[in-house]
Amino acid sequence: MSDELKIQTSALAEYVCDGNDALEFKLVKNAEDFDNSDLSFQPEMCHQIYGDNENIFGYKGLKVSLFMSSGSLESYVKHQFEDKVDPAKTDGVTADDVVSPLVKILAPGSFTDNKEQFLAHVSGEKETKFRPMGELVNTITNNGIQYEVYKCEESTPRFRNYHERLQAWIMFYIDAASFIDIDDDSWRMFLMFEKSGSPGSERYSIPGYITVYQYYAYGRETNMTRPRISQMLVLPPYQRRGLGSQLLETVYKNYLSDAKVIDITVEDPSDNFVRLRDFVDTKNCLKLKEFEKSEVLNGFSDKMTKAAAKDLKICKKQARRVYEIIRLHYTSLANKEEYKNYKLDVKKRLNIPYQKEQSQLSKLQKLLKPQEFAAAMVNITNKEQRLENLEKQFIELETHYKTVLEKVAAA
Repeated sequence: MSDELKIQTSALAEYVCDGNDALEFKLVKNAEDFDNSDLSFQPEMCHQIYGDNENIFGYKGLKVSLFMSSGSLESYVKHQFEDKVDPAKTDGVTADDVVSPLVKILAPGSFTDNKEQFLAHVSGEKETKFRPMGELVNTITNNGIQYEVYKCEESTPRFRNYHERLQAWIMFYIDAASFIDIDDDSWRMFLMFEKSGSPGSERYSIPGYITVYQYYAYGRETNMTRPRISQMLVLPPYQRRGLGSQLLETVYKNYLSDAKVIDITVEDPSDNFVRLRDFVDTKNCLKLKEFEKSEVLNGFSDKMTKAAAKDLKICKKQARRVYEIIRLHYTSLANKEEYKNYKLDVKKRLNIPYQKEQSQLSKLQKLLKPQEFAAAMVNITNKEQRLENLEKQFIELETHYKTVLEKVAAA
């Protein structure tokens, strides 16, 4: 690389910025919020907007603003910068289009780049008179603030348009997220709204929501279902208030009295959701007699599976996980024998995939010639490696379980 090219490349590198740093979000309740920097928050990811490396090229001091009115979700989109590359000086290299990829995920006709127009909307009747849609299924008081949860489906009046505005947020907070097919009437949405103001002049803002798909339970009785939680989002300004667990509890309660629902599962949960679900399920199972100390220390049982499904709509796989968390709670770490038994019990479950693998290899060994079998074994972990992996898995789980138990104790 010539010195001249190095200088040019170095100069262009100054025009590369991280999209996550450049983006600024805000939920706007009133005109005063617009310029309040304390209300700003940022994305966790933007690769579905600006590419896998999440970089934006062509600007110095770039700031991309996406503000939404907190109730009706009207958007304001604007970008500004200190400097921009000049194609005449960079052999025709141009700056990235930062606005088009962003507005592409917004509902058509739901955004403006005019500040006055946006503020007029925030102060206007469409925002101040906005009311949630759907069936009110729960009212929650959290730290003196009232929240309401509404259940919606595809046919709920005003919901389709609202969901189209709301779903944009998942691109920044749920990895590999995709928009759902709202035409499918098996979807159920649980929207949480913060309620403020006095009677007759209430204002509503949306902290988050959960989507649930009502799958049929094939192989079961007619019309039995197994709802699956697909997406859950609590926006950053509303996080760490316990709203996520209360929203999940609302979903559970909604299906609890439905005899056609076998249990509730979760689709590809994120680490954050796993922590939330474990907390909620552990807290609830601790209230069941089937998960009392005397029962739990005797090992996982069918009684636990049935009670978790009947009383809490928890599926068998999650019931087993909760059992392990609760057994750790009742296990004396100072009692070496008790702790050893706990460890063996958990590792026995973790070892099941390896045992299946060994069974398949035994069958394979009978079918292949010795040299072919040896070649097939090249990438298979040996017993020593497997034991190391088991120990590592156990330590990671135990650390997580202890965190869950600490949160349950503080609840």
